[in-house]
Amino acid sequence: MINISFYFQVHQPNRLKKYSYFHIGKDHFYEDEEKNSAIMNKVADKCYLPTNHLMLKLIDRFGEAFKISYSISGTAIEQMKKFNPQTLDTFKALADTGCVEFIDETYNHSLSFIYSRDEFVRQVERHSELIQKEFGQKPTTFRNTELIYNNDVAATVEKMGYKTILAEGADHVLGWRSPNFLYQPQSCNKLNLMLKNYKLSDDIAFRFSNKGWEEYPLSAEKFAKWCHAVAGNGETINLFMDYETFGEHQWEDSGIFNFLEHLPEAILKHPDFRFATPAEVSASLSPVAKLDVPHFVSWADIERDLSAWKGNHLQDDSLEAVFALEQRVMATGNMDLINTWRALQTSDHFYYMCTKWFQDGDVHKYFNPYSSPYDAYINYQNVLADFETTIK
Repeated sequence: MINISFYFQVHQPNRLKKYSYFHIGKDHFYEDEEKNSAIMNKVADKCYLPTNHLMLKLIDRFGEAFKISYSISGTAIEQMKKFNPQTLDTFKALADTGCVEFIDETYNHSLSFIYSRDEFVRQVERHSELIQKEFGQKPTTFRNTELIYNNDVAATVEKMGYKTILAEGADHVLGWRSPNFLYQPQSCNKLNLMLKNYKLSDDIAFRFSNKGWEEYPLSAEKFAKWCHAVAGNGETINLFMDYETFGEHQWEDSGIFNFLEHLPEAILKHPDFRFATPAEVSASLSPVAKLDVPHFVSWADIERDLSAWKGNHLQDDSLEAVFALEQRVMATGNMDLINTWRALQTSDHFYYMCTKWFQDGDVHKYFNPYSSPYDAYINYQNVLADFETTIK
């Protein structure tokens, strides 16, 4: 039996308001609530609500033959509760079906593993508590922010008790190997590793509406045929993507919802295929080999590394500055200050400072509230300056 494992990332950051030098010492509220609300409601209307309703329809039609999984950041759940509670209700309805797995990550969608293992563990534990509270599941699968992964991430996650970890199936990681098998991290003895099939995933997430693509238009039947071709040379096809693929990145008029609605039936026409959650894949398969990944890999941009967040001095300076505050912030014992500090760790703040304006330029402009990376840096540093004076 060959598994189709759908995993969707759901994340919205807490965006910073325009914060000038003259705000420092006077204004200790940093977030742009108007923009947070507007974007959450926009994405909910275009993506979350219609896609969730379609997923519920598909589960009602196919029952346990159709399975999916999500990781939803803590900041996204906070915004749903504040600005669009009906969206959270539909995710809870999906949880109630028994056909959906919810996956753990860092609560604040942060780069904490790179700078503080203690903070990383705290954020993951906090996220796990939130998922149990909201969806009634204790996650056994983990995915780090933006699929950032290496041997050390895997070893830490195994010690925390997780059974499965997700990562990018980058060519320089796999070499001659295929992403369509279950692996085990080099540093682990129990944890299983599932790798994204980036070609098939990106056919949906990035190329679906590209009229210049040689495979355009992409039908459910054509995509299912590509998946069926794996039979005999793979055990799991891991389709990992942003949930905003449906309705936001790929607009409704592209036919993306029609594609999704017909895909399960097209896949299930082959008797040797099934949909399965990562936990089910991990439980049903044995790793075919150990995979050594000493250097960080992610699913971002064509490089599949950390350069989307750590590629220049603006980003490095900001990341080092915010994590340097850890001991002082935690020593206050003030949860408001601690949560503000954690919100300032969200990876999007540093993504906005990226200066890579080549093949990946349009991606970095998506929902970017700044006119340039330098404006993002100055705004962030002003906020950080005020926050540092506050914790003193």
